[in-house]
Amino acid sequence: MNIALPNPAVIVLVLTAMLGSAFGQSETADKNESKDIMKKEKITQTAGRMRLGEFAPKFAELNDDVLFGEVWNRPGLTPHDRSMVTIATLISKGIIDSSLKHHLQFAKQNDVTHTEISEMLTHIAFYAGWPNTWGAFNLAKDVWADDVQDDGGKAEFQREMIFPIGEPNSAYAQYFIGNSYLARVSAEQIPFANVTFEPRCRNNWHIHRATKGGGQMLVCVAGKGWYQEEGKPAVQMLPGDVIHIPANVKHWHGATADSWFAHLAFEVPGENTSNEWLEPVTDEEYDSLGK
Repeated sequence: MNIALPNPAVIVLVLTAMLGSAFGQSETADKNESKDIMKKEKITQTAGRMRLGEFAPKFAELNDDVLFGEVWNRPGLTPHDRSMVTIATLISKGIIDSSLKHHLQFAKQNDVTHTEISEMLTHIAFYAGWPNTWGAFNLAKDVWADDVQDDGGKAEFQREMIFPIGEPNSAYAQYFIGNSYLARVSAEQIPFANVTFEPRCRNNWHIHRATKGGGQMLVCVAGKGWYQEEGKPAVQMLPGDVIHIPANVKHWHGATADSWFAHLAFEVPGENTSNEWLEPVTDEEYDSLGK
């Protein structure tokens, strides 16, 4: 009896998916799993009955009710990871037709990002073959076209964090270099908002004035950014980092040159509080950071 051994690409992707991420980035997988748990939407499929219901009713039933109705909804792997494994399997078998395009579209619905699909296809090219991967890239490029056309990575960055990017921060645009976005998260008790910066965007030097209390607290939630107080070196901010800004201290904050950046901004209660906006952070000052 001849036993067909699985393609190495399938083994690699299955094992890494079981560890929590197709690239060892467990943090991204955890976020995707959290999204999946919050959605709690059962995956359903009707393509089998629509296309083969009369010609092959049993096959249509197995496709819709068993494969998608049961297997895709099993616990243990998120839909995100099942999509990654399925795509790797199809490519390794040389299936780069409309079936693969359907699964690429399905993967995008399951929160697989442009960066993830690009990295996965590059990785498995060495295992599944260069021509197969070229064909897959041609399909994937169309599926994720909206992510890379004109938003500079904004849509992909949104999928990296649970807080919304929000709307253009037009009310304060005069105090920023580059585009920033504002999403009010809460107006109760301690008001706070999520502020997002495109790469190289930063606000002007400014001061949170108060005669008692006051100041601001920043919590980085995604990307990479800078925070600097006057007379001190700039501090890089990464997800989870917290900055406590005292009242009456001149400072600025914004994104690094190569990354989007988002932080929660908490206004600390105080007496006679106000914001004093000052001069912009010059390109010379900004470009010297980290050198």
